[in-house]
Amino acid sequence: MSNPKVNEEALTPVVARKIIETVGGQGTPPEFGFQYFTVGLDDYLRTLEDDYLRSFIREGGSSFKLVIGNYGSGKTHFLYCVRALAWKYNFIVSYVVLSPEHSPFYALEKIYKEIVANLAYPQSSEELVHGYRRGIESLISFWYSKKYNELKEKAEKLSEGSIWEGLMSYASSLSPYESTSFRNAMKEAFLSTAEKRYEDLSLVVQWLKGENPPKDLLKRYGIFERIDKSTAFKMIRSLAQWIRDIGFSGIVVLFDEAEQIPSMSSKQVGLLLNNLRELIDECGHDNFKNTMWFYAVPDENFLEGRALVYEALRQRTATVFNSKLNPTGVKIYLEKIPSDSVESLKEIGRKLAKIYEVAYGVKFNYSDLEKTIEEVSHVVYEKKFEVGYKRLFVQSIVKAFHVMRQTKKPVSRKDVEL
Repeated sequence: MSNPKVNEEALTPVVARKIIETVGGQGTPPEFGFQYFTVGLDDYLRTLEDDYLRSFIREGGSSFKLVIGNYGSGKTHFLYCVRALAWKYNFIVSYVVLSPEHSPFYALEKIYKEIVANLAYPQSSEELVHGYRRGIESLISFWYSKKYNELKEKAEKLSEGSIWEGLMSYASSLSPYESTSFRNAMKEAFLSTAEKRYEDLSLVVQWLKGENPPKDLLKRYGIFERIDKSTAFKMIRSLAQWIRDIGFSGIVVLFDEAEQIPSMSSKQVGLLLNNLRELIDECGHDNFKNTMWFYAVPDENFLEGRALVYEALRQRTATVFNSKLNPTGVKIYLEKIPSDSVESLKEIGRKLAKIYEVAYGVKFNYSDLEKTIEEVSHVVYEKKFEVGYKRLFVQSIVKAFHVMRQTKKPVSRKDVEL
C-alpha cells in the first residue's frame, strides 16, 4: 500500500473530532487525518512514489503533472497525499492555493511569494496535528539549528569558539546559485541568525519573501536584484538550488486552483498560459533539478483557444498519466481512477465510521452501519456525473452517522438527505 500512513496513536478523540468537523461540514479534507480515509489512490500514488519521488526526482530529474478533477472530486485530498509522500523522501513541499486576488498564475512574482510563504520541511504527526511550521523563516531557522547541532555532535569537546568558526566557514562555502543576490541573502540570513542580529535577519527575509525593501538598505549584504516578474523564475531556480544545498532531496510544489477565475483580460490569460508553458519547459532543463510540480484544476477549459500559446500548451499537456501504461503522461484525471465506484464510497464510509466512533466515543451496530453506508453510497453514486459527488458523499455519511448516534437505528434510503 502506498497511501501515506500515520501513527494510529495520533487518532485521539480531539483529532478525530477535527476530522469529522472538517469533512462533515465543508466536505474538504483536513490537513492532518486525510490518510485515515484515503481510498482508491494506491496505484497512482505508488507510481508517483516509485517512478518519481523515490528515484527520478531525487536523482536530479524534474517533472510536471496537470491534475484534473471537478470541484469536490478529491483534488486537495490527492495533493495532500502527494505532500505526505514527498515528506517521506525528505523533500521540501510548498502547497499553494491559487486565487484570482492573491496568487493568480499570470503574476509570477506573486507565485514566487506564495511558494516561499508555504515552504514546509518534513514534520511529525504531532506537529501536523497542532499546526505545522511553514514559510522561509521557519526553514531558515530549521536549517541553522540542524547545522549547529551537526557541528556540536561531531565532537562533544568542541569549544563554542570552534563551533562558531565552523558555522562561519559553512556559510561561506554555500554553492554559487543562479542569482548571486539570492546566494548572498541566504548567507546573510544564516550569519545573522548565528550572531542574533535579528534586524538584519528581518530585512533579508523581507527580500527573500519578495517584499523588496529599499535597495540602499540591501547593498551591504550584496543584494542588488529585485524579485519581480522578470526575475521570478531565476529566484525559483535559485530556491531549488539552495534546498538541495542544505541537505533536502529537492522541492515539490502543489498548486491547487480552488476556484475558477471568473474573468481575466486576454492579456492576463496570455500571461498565465505563457507562464505555465515556461514552467513545463523549465522541467526539461538541466538547471531545474530535483523539482516536481503539480497543477490542479477543475477542468481543461483554460486550454481552449485558437492562439498559438493555446496550441503550444495543449501539445505539452496532451499525454495522459496511467499508473501502469504511461507513468510519464502529464494529465492525471482523478475521475478516471479505476476504483472510482460505489464500492470505493462504501470503503470511505467504513473508514469515516471508525473515525466517528473515536470522535464521539460510540460504537455502531455493525449491521446498522453497513445498511446505512449501503443506502447513502447508492443514493449519492446516482449523482456520479454531478459536480462534487464525492464531497456530497462524505458530508451525507457524516450526517447519517449523527442520526444513527441519536436514534440507534440505521438510516434508510428515503431518509438520506442530500
